[in-house]
Amino acid sequence: MQGLAVILFPVLLMLFALAMERVERRLRRLSVRENEVAEFLDQASQDDVAALASDGFPHAFARFHLQRKGRRTSSQLGSGRDDRPGH
Repeated sequence: MQGLAVILFPVLLMLFALAMERVERRLRRLSVRENEVAEFLDQASQDDVAALASDGFPHAFARFHLQRKGRRTSSQLGSGRDDRPGH
């Protein structure tokens, strides 16, 4: 019985370590950097904060970036300037 435990314990430990590595990789991909959170909290509107409370940070942050992208595009179109190099 002890021999079986000596053989199975390292195998089970290795399988557990591999499973935890996969979990860690998924969590790292889903995590948000500290400066992104600070930017969101500094510049978010009341609607963005409401989305944060109801839908969670990933959805609220994606919505925040879409709004910023839309504002940036409309302000560049409204000014009539072209910021591309060589133009």
